Amino acid sequence: MLRLDGVDRSFGGRRVLQNVSFDAEAGRMTGFVGGNGAGKTTTMRIILGVLAADAGQVTWRGAPLTRAARRRFGYMPEERGLYPKMAVREQLIYLARLHGVTAPAAVRSTDTLLERVGLADRGHDLLEKLSLGNQQRAQIVAALVSDPEVLVLDEPFSGLDPLAVDTVVDVLKERATQGVPVLFSSHQLDVVERLCDDLVIISAGTIRAAGSRTQLRATYTAPRYELVVDNDAGWLRDHPGVTLVELEGARAVFELSRGADEQPVLHAALARGPVRGFRPVVPSLAEIFREVAL
Repeated sequence: MLRLDGVDRSFGGRRVLQNVSFDAEAGRMTGFVGGNGAGKTTTMRIILGVLAADAGQVTWRGAPLTRAARRRFGYMPEERGLYPKMAVREQLIYLARLHGVTAPAAVRSTDTLLERVGLADRGHDLLEKLSLGNQQRAQIVAALVSDPEVLVLDEPFSGLDPLAVDTVVDVLKERATQGVPVLFSSHQLDVVERLCDDLVIISAGTIRAAGSRTQLRATYTAPRYELVVDNDAGWLRDHPGVTLVELEGARAVFELSRGADEQPVLHAALARGPVRGFRPVVPSLAEIFREVAL
């Protein structure tokens, strides 16, 4: 398990991280979300040792991180870090070798991953000759090529078209299935929603929520239901404990006050006529994010 415990960081007297604590567990995809300037990139740089924390610590498998341990991490920075005037395949093999991978293994890993992300025929091109989306694919391969024990990815889906996103998602899921903790940030909340097992929400340098999607949905959003009847559902406005979210004639989406039971609402609807639909509505990640971070 990768763990951050009480991490603080300031720049020029301005505190940008305050008591940042969360876990990225082995074999799980952890989405790290927050607005611009929330502290995501600073946190990731501290994990990788690019920046030092002013307080707190980062541990891996229960021990403080060392330089040797970090060599087994795969990191993708938000800003592209590859060499624009160097051939793609050549520099990926070089980067794998820097992480201690043998030459034959570096070649095999590079070729396999280039094939997986659809760049097998572009490996001998200079990086600057690729489109921005393909440069992003190459950057992702750079994070994966050394077969890392931990993946830390800052905006890995930026600039990718939907098909490329699906390809990268499949590759990352494979790594998680193999037991690798995958920590990634993204502004694309729809991708985070379908990809991650756990969520960490940061705002103004402070962790506002952390846990599995199920835990966050149960903790940070009021219970919400959809009701479909034969007649107008506007009577819900006056039902105790109900707050209307949407009303379209016979269809309504409503929230219940904390601790309220949905069954009295259903009984009240049945007393007025047939009920065509009644189901819980699962809140989206975007709704949870707005509630806790804004």
